[in-house]
Order: sequence, then structure tokens, then C-alpha cells
Amino acid sequence: MDRIDTMKAFVTVAELGSFTRAAAKLETSNQLVSKYVSNFEEHLGVRLFNRTTRTVRLTEAGEQCVQHVRHIMERVQDMEGGLGQFTNQAQGLLRINAPVSFSTRHLAPLISDYRRRNPAVGISLQLNDRKVDVVEEGFDLALRIGHLKSSSLIAKRIVPIRLVLCASPAYLEKHGIPEQPAQLAPAHFLHYSYMSYYQDQDPLMNALKRSVQERATGISCNNGDILVEAAIAGEGYALQPTFLVGEAIKEGRLNVILPEFEPEPMGLYAIYPHRNLIATKLRSFIDFISGYYGDTPDWDQF
Repeated sequence: MDRIDTMKAFVTVAELGSFTRAAAKLETSNQLVSKYVSNFEEHLGVRLFNRTTRTVRLTEAGEQCVQHVRHIMERVQDMEGGLGQFTNQAQGLLRINAPVSFSTRHLAPLISDYRRRNPAVGISLQLNDRKVDVVEEGFDLALRIGHLKSSSLIAKRIVPIRLVLCASPAYLEKHGIPEQPAQLAPAHFLHYSYMSYYQDQDPLMNALKRSVQERATGISCNNGDILVEAAIAGEGYALQPTFLVGEAIKEGRLNVILPEFEPEPMGLYAIYPHRNLIATKLRSFIDFISGYYGDTPDWDQF
């Protein structure tokens, strides 16, 4: 059994959901593709597809298998393209998961600049703020913001992420400028529901944690952009990363309050599976993003 052709047939059927379409894409016969998949199932001792006359769907074992096979095929593709001492050219499809607000504001220019240097690399970018399983969901790389806990994955810190407490000039004129965290009004706290920073033990974090527990009114949202706009509109105060509020602070639409109580910075991390041999495309992207934003990013210059 030619294992490379077998794995290629298996992945193509999984992606297209059809033996016929897979055969057409691979420019071979339907019978040969079917034979490859059947031999692969026999070799592994599991059923990879549930087949009917109209549909071909991956089984649970097939879902797990396809992620591993894709990684293997990507390595083969890198090797065939000259991975190693013969060439350093990055090529292939790079699958990235990243947080929504950071990406819409700051990731597009980076990707464009990276692609200009590495035109043979395609980018498949998925944005969401939930914590994804990099391996199980088939990503090469995830960008995450926070204080990371121990993990079986590799985490490379890209840039510090500052959190500042801010409110609009109109809000501060109406309610006054607090001098201590205890003076913050819980009902006015614009709460980011995904963030876990309220667990930290310092005066500001404890005050914000109490605000979440005590308030019966106010605004809570899982999107920082909404909360920033609410703060600009005078709805209350928000603890948000400077990559979201830096521009509004520069323009005077928001003011930083309680700066002496600013929390310990978080970080933007590149998360990827631990591998002895990292694909050239992944290594090139990690190297590129590592120095892209500089020691003091633009959004912190206010």
C-alpha cells in the first residue's frame, strides 16, 4: 500500500465528502480511491467513513484521524518543496485562529506584509474569542491573549498587552474622578464577560470583581468593541486592552483613570503544537510576528 497516496485519497474524500469528486480532483478512478480508503481502514482497524448512496461522512475515528493525516501531509508537502538544508522557502496553507477585536484592528496589515515576503503561503484565518483546541480543530497556530497556564502546547510571547481603566470626559465630569478603586460605582462597570482577570489579587481587580458580583444593572458583553463604544458614550468605565482604547485615548474621547493601579500586563501569545520539526511556513510566520509590533506597540503610544 502506497501510504502517501492512501493518505492523500483519504483526506481528499474527507474534504469533498465524495469519492467521485475526490477521484476527479486526484485525476484517478473512483475505484482506486475507494480501494485506497478501504485498505487504509483495514490497516488501521477502524471505519473512517459512514457511507450511504448519497452521503459520505467521517466517523468519530475518522474525525480524529484526518487531523493527524493533514499534519503528516503538510510535512510531506514541505519536504517535497525542499524543506531543510536545500531551501528555506515557506509554502502551503497556514491555518490560524485569533481573537476577534485584536485581529480586526491589528492583524490584517501583518498578514499582508507577511504574504508579500512569503507569497507561496496561503492563510486560512478564523476569528473567535473562545479557547480553541489547536490540535483537535486542525489549526497550525492560535493567537491568544491572557496569562497562560501550563499546557502541552508551545507558547511564544509576542507582545505585552496592557489593560487600562478608562471612561469618557463626560462621564468623569458628571460622576467625578475616582482616586481609589473603592470609589468605583459597581452599576457603571462595563464588564467583558470572557475575561478572567477578576481573579487577580490587587485592589483594582478586587473592586472590579465585587462590581460584577454586586451590580444589578449595567452592561456586560463578550465583545470589547461594544464596551469601548459604550464607555465613549458615557455609559460607565471599562477595563480594556490598550490595543482597543489607545486611539480613543489619543483623541481625548477616553481618559485613563486610576493609572497607579494598572494591572500586570497580559501577553499576546502564539500557541502551536510541540513538534520536533516545525513546518517552514509555521516557523516563518512565528519569526515574522515575533518582531512585528516592536517593544512598544503603536497602540501604547498615547
